[in-house]
Amino acid sequence: MSKPDFRDYLKELDKETLIEMLSDAGKNWLAHDGLWFLEVEAATDMETAIQYDKGAWEKFTVVEAKRIMRRHNIPQNGGLDALEKALKYRMYAYVNKQTIERKGDVLRIYMNDCRVQHARTRDGRPDFPCKPVGLVEYEYFVQTIDPNIVTHCICCPPDAHPDEYWCAWEFTMKEGFDG
Repeated sequence: MSKPDFRDYLKELDKETLIEMLSDAGKNWLAHDGLWFLEVEAATDMETAIQYDKGAWEKFTVVEAKRIMRRHNIPQNGGLDALEKALKYRMYAYVNKQTIERKGDVLRIYMNDCRVQHARTRDGRPDFPCKPVGLVEYEYFVQTIDPNIVTHCICCPPDAHPDEYWCAWEFTMKEGFDG
């Protein structure tokens, strides 16, 4: 007796249900990440938890980038065009509101509404100081897409940020490379 393939069940669902399930999967992924972090922080301290989190993101973000590239036929070393497309398919895109802007040879992403920061604000806690993790996360994701792209953090907590977004990142090509 063969086991049923979960994809057979998914084929029976309408598009709206599949989209909502993807949103739920993203929320579950983020909840697990947050709960894992809180457990490490409770057992140690914030600094240690951030160090472990950086290590996990260093590995996860490469896996995520490779899967996105494979699924969506994004070429490696495809410059800012490849990165712009890949950013739209990250797990964060399914749980946070973000804006991606492209002006010539500059690509920017703004995290307009962040579920993590929103939850902390709702619970009366200060902004999560995610910049050290974000620096690792974006750098490794971007370098997997194209090592000729330079990542620059415009702002990320604990940095001050405008009300319109929590963090912002800018991407350009290294000198001498088109993208």
